[in-house]
Order: sequence, then structure tokens, then C-alpha cells
Amino acid sequence: MIKKLLFVAAIALLPAPAIPALPVGAKAPLFSTQAALAGKVSGFNLRAALAKGPVVLYFYPKAFTKGCTLEANAFAEATPEFARWGATVVGMSNDDIATLVRFSREECRDKFAVASATPKIVSAYRAALVREGKATGMTERTSYVIDQKGRIVFVHSDLDYKDHVRLTLAAVKKLQAGRYH
Repeated sequence: MIKKLLFVAAIALLPAPAIPALPVGAKAPLFSTQAALAGKVSGFNLRAALAKGPVVLYFYPKAFTKGCTLEANAFAEATPEFARWGATVVGMSNDDIATLVRFSREECRDKFAVASATPKIVSAYRAALVREGKATGMTERTSYVIDQKGRIVFVHSDLDYKDHVRLTLAAVKKLQAGRYH
């Protein structure tokens, strides 16, 4: 009996596995939230954005940290190419709106919106950054490509920012070329 209790106690001490991102093929949860673009507060509505074309929804942990800044710079540089393929890019974090306003100007270079990832949105997209079994109050670095029907066609979840832009742009090109069903 003691061995069984020790085993159960040991299992309880293991870090909780991260909740995986929404899978390819899942319906993207629709939402509206506050956003910032070019230093101005606006709203972002996923349904309205999808009416215009596919959406690259990328979650990042915290504005003005090294990886998030480099990722935002890379998305800013690639925004004209995303636009050429009909896609809208939106960054998502749970930073406050004043921080998002600054980040939209300084690091997103007025190229794309960054939006408030409310707890409800974070939960719906399974984007909470968890460390040692506890929520950190930040989001995972997860990128979704969502087609105009609201279906997730591509997911990349990796705290290393380096491949997010390249992989999401390739997915958008594949989507627009009709290679996703």
C-alpha cells in the first residue's frame, strides 16, 4: 500500500503536460477583442477578417521581450508578402492595450495589428503558457493559419520564434494554391 501511495505521490509531482494547440481541421473559435494598429486602438473581429481572406493568428508570450520583438520584426517585414497572398496577420498576447499600442508602432512597424488575448481567447485556442504545472499569465508561441471557412489549416507551436513566419507564409501560399482540402 505504501509503494502505491508513493507512486501516486510521485506522479502528482510530475509537471503537467502542456495542453496541445488546436489541431489542423478544427473550427477556429470566433472572437472580437481590442487591438492596436499603427499606434491606434481599434477592434479586431475574426469573422470580419476571415471575410477578407485567410488569417495568420500568432500568439506570442510578451511584448518587448527579445524573441517576441524579433518575431514581430520578421512578421512586419513579411506582411507585404502575406498581403500579396490575401492573408491578414494578427499578433495575440495578453499584454495590456497601452503596451500593444507601443508594440504596434515600435516593433510591428505599423504593418499589422496586435490584439488582446483575453483569458477566454487564450483558453479557446489552448494558448496558455504553462510552466511546472502553473499558468504563467503569458501565451505560448503558437501560430495558426485559418482559411476563409474558419478552419485551421496549419499550426506551429514552438517557443523559438525563428520558423513561425517562414512556415505560416508557406502554409498561406499552399492554401491559396488550393493544396489544402
